[in-house]
Amino acid sequence: MIPWTGEAVDRNFERLQVLVVDDNQHMRAIVSAILKSAGVKAIREAGNGGQALTILKDFPADVAIVDFQMEPMDGLEFTRQLRLSAIRPALPIVMMTGHADQARVVQARDAGVNEFLVKPVTAKGVFDRITAAVFKPRSFVKAPTYLGPDRRRVVLVDPDIPKRRASDRKAGQP
Repeated sequence: MIPWTGEAVDRNFERLQVLVVDDNQHMRAIVSAILKSAGVKAIREAGNGGQALTILKDFPADVAIVDFQMEPMDGLEFTRQLRLSAIRPALPIVMMTGHADQARVVQARDAGVNEFLVKPVTAKGVFDRITAAVFKPRSFVKAPTYLGPDRRRVVLVDPDIPKRRASDRKAGQP
């Protein structure tokens, strides 16, 4: 497992260890080929979420790319079980699906997925999602009903806004 510092210099895909989980062998081959094109050497594949959980006991993946719909354990259940396990609860997860409706995106987000990738996948899409999940991670939240990356994507244009709001509240302004 790579100790990431979050600096741009660490964006070395060659050092990544990636777990690809999909019940379709052809999709696993496509994603693996995309990863290999960027120099990723350590790739493990699983045909469903249960196999992936077993692999993670011995394979220190830096990120998992997981299909949404699989049998017998789908990507949502894999994510839920991983987040609650002692194995790798904070492992970045990129969820793949051929169906990008809002309900699926919300289900994936609420299960604790870091990023969402719509099929058919492209190299740019895979690398953009890995970059976001691994090299620019969101804060990890542990709450009574949720464990995973912060579901909010907050980008402050002015970093002093929270300070001004706090000082306004102290001064009695709304």
